[in-house]
Amino acid sequence: MKKSLIALSVLAAVAGTAQAQSSVTVYGVLDMALQNENNGAFSKGGKGAITSLDSGVQSGSRLGFKGSEDLGNGLKANFKLEMGIQADTGASAQGGLAFGRAAWVGLSGDFGAIQLGRQNKPMFDAVDSIDPFGTGIIGGSATDSTSATGLGNLFFATNPRSTNTANYTTNNLSGFTGSLAYTFGEQAGDNSKNRGIGASGSYAAGPLLATVAYHTEDVSAAAKPTNAVKHIFAGATYDFTVVKAALAYGKVKSDDNSVAYKLWNLGATFPVSAAGTIIAGVTRVSSDVVSTDRNSTQLALGYTHSLSKRTNVYTSFSRLSNDANVNAGGLASGLGRTERMVNVGIRHAF
Repeated sequence: MKKSLIALSVLAAVAGTAQAQSSVTVYGVLDMALQNENNGAFSKGGKGAITSLDSGVQSGSRLGFKGSEDLGNGLKANFKLEMGIQADTGASAQGGLAFGRAAWVGLSGDFGAIQLGRQNKPMFDAVDSIDPFGTGIIGGSATDSTSATGLGNLFFATNPRSTNTANYTTNNLSGFTGSLAYTFGEQAGDNSKNRGIGASGSYAAGPLLATVAYHTEDVSAAAKPTNAVKHIFAGATYDFTVVKAALAYGKVKSDDNSVAYKLWNLGATFPVSAAGTIIAGVTRVSSDVVSTDRNSTQLALGYTHSLSKRTNVYTSFSRLSNDANVNAGGLASGLGRTERMVNVGIRHAF
């Protein structure tokens, strides 16, 4: 009896130690909004405005698992599995991938962190940190789940996530952090085909945040053996307490010049109460593919109100107008048309 009690005590101690050294967190977001969109397809039998109930407008609805294990001497093993959910239908987002938002494992320590698998590109994290709308709430297409991605709708020419990717991120070095990512094309005999390379650097000190990022990705087809799309982004925010201002510039160009445009964004966040915040922004997109009638302008206004630490409601209005030869982000129904979206939603995190 005494030996059994001792054995049970040892097992309990070992189990307690293992639990203290490793942890797994289950988390998620459910975001639903009522949206009304008119994308300009209203003449000659067009569909006019669409009203829909959509998922993932402020933040993509998701279910995730993340954790770490303490390996000793400051070294940790980390993982993240995150699936996108179309909460309006119950289907999987990101084209039906089981873990379309993230699926990676890696190590972290005094050297920084290494992650291997599907994950955000450094470019996406840079844009997300500057966009006053947090790459959400405005723009998008009604009836499409996870439809509103803020600046992402107008800036990204490729997917903001990448598969088969190795990513290294530095620790915080007196306010500076950097990331370097390499996506394996996995093509026999040609390491550059379908390959992606990204890098970013950020500096945060008090009210200031500044970031720059670069990404190049091969999107060549059989008929075009070499064709890379390059993204360049630079932005900064400064918190004046009464208002947080944001300024950003981006440029996208493909080797074959089929994609070429510049983007400027000016935004502001105004806290109006302990729970409420007004967000405003203007974005200008200028195409380099055409020489005339090549500009698009998006005006956006939003409001978020916290009901608790985990739940908030929100609303926004955005209007994207295009010159005759352009359709920024493909949001409108055609060249020269205007896209308008209004939404009211609720987001709960757990």
